[in-house]
Amino acid sequence: MTARILLTALLLACTSCGDILPHPPPPPALYRLTPLPGSASTGPALAIQLVADAPTAPAALDTARIALTTSTYSFDYFANAAWTDRAPAMLQTLIVETLENDARIRVVARSSLELRADAVLQSDMRDFEAEYRGEGPPTVRVRFDCRLVRLPERNVIAVRQFEGSARAGANQTAAIVAGFDEALHAALAPMPDWVSASLGAPKTQ
Repeated sequence: MTARILLTALLLACTSCGDILPHPPPPPALYRLTPLPGSASTGPALAIQLVADAPTAPAALDTARIALTTSTYSFDYFANAAWTDRAPAMLQTLIVETLENDARIRVVARSSLELRADAVLQSDMRDFEAEYRGEGPPTVRVRFDCRLVRLPERNVIAVRQFEGSARAGANQTAAIVAGFDEALHAALAPMPDWVSASLGAPKTQ
């Protein structure tokens, strides 16, 4: 009888533990950005196969978390929100899709051993964060450096920095993500012309 009472007491104690132990936080809301749509003024396609490597990034940006800054020396992330992929991988996808939509390069792909590439687009992510300065919504800043490398010579044929900024419409996550999209589009806008002009130029000896 005593053993039965003790067992019952233990079961009741374990049941009540469920209300005391902390519950895991809810998963973050996931957000993605969009590539530039195709332009109606594109020229003929170049018979070139281009590989877009995954951008390099500092450790603070090499994450799926959405970055923010409040001063020159601080770095943080939005709570309960994340990108659908690590920021450099997401940027790689958007660069590929933007160039595919432009349709002036015959083949654009991510790094692949199966693709015999004529050129490689390398990039370094410099800024990809929402910047708070003073009152109101943040300003989103996107900046990355690119190099076009012709293969098999591995000659760098063009170098350019791409950047864009946009003020978020409100201090809310969805509005800030829309600001990221606007800033990214501003950064990507000159890329198709630059890539096509650089790869279409005659080879130099």
